[in-house]
Amino acid sequence: MRRTVGIGCYVEGFSDYGERTPVAIDVIRATTTAVTGVALGRRCFPVGTLEDAERLSRELDNALLAGELGGEMPYGFEMTNSPAQLAGRSDTERPMILLSTSGTRLVTSAPAPVFVACLRNYKAQIEELIRSHPQVALVGAGTRGEFREEDQLCCAWIGAGLLAAGYEPIDDRTQQVIERWRDLPVDSIVTGKSAEYLRSTDQLQDLDFVLGHVNDLGDVFAYSHGEITHVAPG
Repeated sequence: MRRTVGIGCYVEGFSDYGERTPVAIDVIRATTTAVTGVALGRRCFPVGTLEDAERLSRELDNALLAGELGGEMPYGFEMTNSPAQLAGRSDTERPMILLSTSGTRLVTSAPAPVFVACLRNYKAQIEELIRSHPQVALVGAGTRGEFREEDQLCCAWIGAGLLAAGYEPIDDRTQQVIERWRDLPVDSIVTGKSAEYLRSTDQLQDLDFVLGHVNDLGDVFAYSHGEITHVAPG
């Protein structure tokens, strides 16, 4: 079977990606936060709306509400959408309900199961796709309708790994994103809008976390049946 990869930005839906295996990417910060939590042994339940978060919090025992909407932490939440804060917590027995403006909406809107990836596990994600998934869609979160730099970088790094394994880009846009970002270092994202937002809101610990945790996890994660979990290789 011909192996192909497409790269896109999630805005309204997944109709453009057909039957391809979706990989959801929101480096700053939803998928990094989710992957960090699950890697530490915490259950993670992403939600697309505040109403879903409130409903689920009544169903789960002692849940940790984490996230933001429009950059603001909702009333009643304990922490924002912060991988750095999450990594510093010791209460990993508490399930996390994760909400974000764009990233968790992407994850929960995708045809399940959907892989959940970030810079922490991009190489492991490449290996898993090569093993079992000949048709792939790498989808950035589309923050404020824009395909942010950090998500293009992550998509391009994964896409470049797939091209090296014999995949073909489905269109010129995919090829252009890969060619632009594939050889750039991770700190090339520090001038982007997401990084500027973290600087302007005194949340540089999350930017430092993203920059300091690249390919440090050998695990793959996927969302299905309301929860993000580890994926067994193969």
